Amino acid sequence: MRVLALDTCLSACSVAVLDGERTLAWASEPMERGHQERLAPLTREVMERAGLAFSDLDRIAVTLGPGSFTGLRVGLAFAKGLGLALDRPVIGLGCLEVLAAPYAAAPGRTLALLPGRGDTVCRQVFEGGLALGPPVLGEAADLNALGPVARIVGAPDLAGEALPGADRVPASTPDAAVAGRLAASRRAEPLVPLYMRPPDARLPGGRTPP
Repeated sequence: MRVLALDTCLSACSVAVLDGERTLAWASEPMERGHQERLAPLTREVMERAGLAFSDLDRIAVTLGPGSFTGLRVGLAFAKGLGLALDRPVIGLGCLEVLAAPYAAAPGRTLALLPGRGDTVCRQVFEGGLALGPPVLGEAADLNALGPVARIVGAPDLAGEALPGADRVPASTPDAAVAGRLAASRRAEPLVPLYMRPPDARLPGGRTPP
C-alpha cells in the first residue's frame, strides 16, 4: 500500500510517502503561513525522493484538524484535487489522533491537546490506540474531570496545573508519516474539517464557508 500523506493544519507543512510500514521519503518545514505556496513543491520533492510517480500511489491521507482555517483548507483542497485527478481514495485523519498514535502501545491513557477557540482547549482521550470519545472543546480547568491520564501530547502546556501526574510530551505537530500508516487500513469516508476557531471570511448573509 503506497500512501502519500499531507499535514498543513498547524505550524508546519509536512509530507510523507510510505510503502506499507516503510517511509520512503519525508519532509516537514515549520511555518505559520505560506502552506499554500509550499505544499505542492514540497510534495513533488518528496515524491521524487521516494522514486515514485503520482500514478504509483494507492491512496492519499490528509489531516482534517483541528487547525487553522487557511492551513487546514490548503491541505484538504490539495488532497481532494489529487484524489480526483488520480482516481484514488482520500483518507482524512484528525490531528489529535495522529499526535496520540505513537503512544498506542504504551500503558495508560493519552490526552491530546490543541488550542481551541478563545481560551478553550480542544481535547481527545485515547487508550490502546482507540479514541474514548470525539474531540471536545472545553476549559483547561475541566481537564481534571477526565480522570487518570498517563501522558499529555500536542500542546501539553495548555493543561496548566491540571492533571499534575501526567507526563508532558514536548509540543509537536502531527507527523505525516504517522498519518500515512493510520490511513493505510482506513476506509474512505466524507472529509469533514474540524476548525479551532471560526474563519474570518463570511459568505453573503453572514454565513461561514463550509
